[in-house]
Amino acid sequence: MNAAMKAPRVVRYAAGLMALASSAAWANGTEPVRWQLNMIPGVTATSQNAYQAHMIMLWICVVIGIIVFGAMAYAMFKFRHSKGAVPDTNFTHSTVLEAIWTVIPIVILIGSSIPATRMVIEQYNADHNAAPAEMTVKITGYQWMWRYEYVGQDVNFISRLDRESDRIRQEGSLPDAAVNPHYLRDVDNPLVLPADTRVRFVITADDVIHAWWVPALGWKQDAIPGVINEAWTNVKEPGTYRGVCAELCGKDHGFMPIVVKVVPKAEYSNWLAQQQKAADQAAAPVVAEAPVAAPAEADAAPATEPAVTADAAG
Repeated sequence: MNAAMKAPRVVRYAAGLMALASSAAWANGTEPVRWQLNMIPGVTATSQNAYQAHMIMLWICVVIGIIVFGAMAYAMFKFRHSKGAVPDTNFTHSTVLEAIWTVIPIVILIGSSIPATRMVIEQYNADHNAAPAEMTVKITGYQWMWRYEYVGQDVNFISRLDRESDRIRQEGSLPDAAVNPHYLRDVDNPLVLPADTRVRFVITADDVIHAWWVPALGWKQDAIPGVINEAWTNVKEPGTYRGVCAELCGKDHGFMPIVVKVVPKAEYSNWLAQQQKAADQAAAPVVAEAPVAAPAEADAAPATEPAVTADAAG
C-alpha cells in the first residue's frame, strides 16, 4: 500500500481521535457518536451509577496495568540475559511475595463489590429507599413492535418503526443522514413520560423473548412470554431518548426501535387528556339513526273522486 492510499485512512483515524477528545462527543450523554469508545453517562440515577462503576473499574485496571507492565518492562530490560543476569531463587520463590500478590487482588475485588452491589440493588428494586412509583407503564413486546399501556389511565397504543424508515428499508434505498438523521431509530408513537416522576415498568412479551433497552436510562430488561419483569426510572430533564430491542427475536429484530419522550408534567397532563379523550371517542357506541318513514298512501297517490250521493245527484 503506497502513501497515497494510506493518507485517507490516517486522516480518518486522526479525525476519530479528535472527536473522542472533543467535549462535543459527550455533550448530551444520551446518544452514541462515531468513534466512541466509552459508555454514555445517561440521564438517570441508574445510568449514572453504571457509568461511575465502570469508570472506577476502568481506572483500577489502568493502575494495575501500569504497575504490572511497567514491572515487566523494567525486569526485561534490567535483568536481561545478555547482561549475564541470573535468576534469584530466593526472590522468585518468596512466600511473602506470593501472599502479597494473592491478598491485593482479593482486597481490590472486595472493595469493588461493595459499591457495585449497592448500585445493582438500586437498579432492580423499584421501591428501594424511595417512595412508591407515581405511575405504572406495562410494556409488551411483539414481533416486531411494542405496546405501551398506562395502567389505570385507560390509555394504550402500539409503537412501531416509523413509516419513512420502513419505506426506505423496504425499497433498499440509501438513507440520507441530513434528511433522515434517525433512520431506523424513530417510531410512529413514542412512549411519553412526565419529567421528574418515578415511573414503574412491568415488562412482558406476547410471542418470543424480547428485551427493552434505552441506554440513556441505564438498564435493559428482558420481555419474556408468561413472565412479568419490573424496572423503574426517574428522568429529571425533558428530552428524547432512543433504544432498541436487545434480544434476537426474529428476522425483523433490527426494526423495532424504542423512543421515550420525556416532557414537563403540564405538557404530559395535556397529552394524557387528549389520549383519553380519543380512547373514549373510539370506544363510544355508534347510535344508528332511525329510518325515515315512508310517506302515507294518501300523500303518495292522488285522491280519488268522492262517490256521488243521491242528494248530490238530485
